[in-house]
Amino acid sequence: MIEYDEFGLFHENAEEYGLPYDSPPVVRREEVEVEPGRTLSALVWGEGAPELVFLHGGSQNAHTWDTVAMALRPRPLIAIDLPGHGHSARPGDEQITGAGPRAAATDVAEVVRALAPDAHGVVGMSMGGLTAIALADQNPELVRRMILVDVFPGLKAEHARHIGEFVSGPATFPKFEDILARTMQFNPTRSESSMRRGILHNAVQLDDGSWVWRHSRWRVENPEAAEQYEQLRAAAAEAQAAPTDGESHDQPDGGLFDDLLDAASRIQVPTLLARGMRPDSVLRDNDEVAFLETVPGGVVERFEEAGHSIQGDMPIELAATIARFIP
Repeated sequence: MIEYDEFGLFHENAEEYGLPYDSPPVVRREEVEVEPGRTLSALVWGEGAPELVFLHGGSQNAHTWDTVAMALRPRPLIAIDLPGHGHSARPGDEQITGAGPRAAATDVAEVVRALAPDAHGVVGMSMGGLTAIALADQNPELVRRMILVDVFPGLKAEHARHIGEFVSGPATFPKFEDILARTMQFNPTRSESSMRRGILHNAVQLDDGSWVWRHSRWRVENPEAAEQYEQLRAAAAEAQAAPTDGESHDQPDGGLFDDLLDAASRIQVPTLLARGMRPDSVLRDNDEVAFLETVPGGVVERFEEAGHSIQGDMPIELAATIARFIP
């Protein structure tokens, strides 16, 4: 078995990005019940009332923000494991059946109320960014400023295909070397040490020595729940595709999460779009234009050497942007 100390790897982040490391950061885990029998988990950084809330992308976990959080030290903040990810419980039925970011935002709101009700702003990457938009729409009192990291409703599915290909891979891997090789295949510009660290945070070794992604773990360990999940998802997809009043819901020219564009147009807080400019980002110039046309007063900052995962490719620069935009 490979040993794993969740809070014992921060020195690697510091060494890789040249951050000072006089002592380990103050970090703890907190669990918040979002409905009876189901909890969300969060990393709480620093002491005092958290000033920032971080939401990771799909198939990731709260540790994706570690280097950013360390660059922001000693600023107190929380990084939440979204439903079904990291150390959080599986998604609720509403999220499974198609509510997606809106249902996730309902859960996230409970965590923010419990741990960071007076946070100065919310930073969301990819699915976490879409969840942040929904959170601002449903609970505007919890979002005072917002940064969206390489995501905006309406993005084209083909621009995110590489992400889907990675996520749709095997749920389990016989050896650590197998899961590492696949991860590096899809992240050729990242160091092996950072990939190894990320896997240790985002996967878990089972008793038989195999490895499973944390976002797939509840399906592997509870086949009955997984079967129910697939049945609910299939039923929701069928209902969504069913014609009503003689019209089809198929929108071949539409984008992903178009339903959140209205919510984005209602944003009333200062909002920044952090856009990765490498080919492996998911946004294009038309998405940037759509953001500026949709979000009142929105601003854009481009990260030339980053792809979709700006917090992984340019964490120090992203931290500096966060510090400036969310004082």
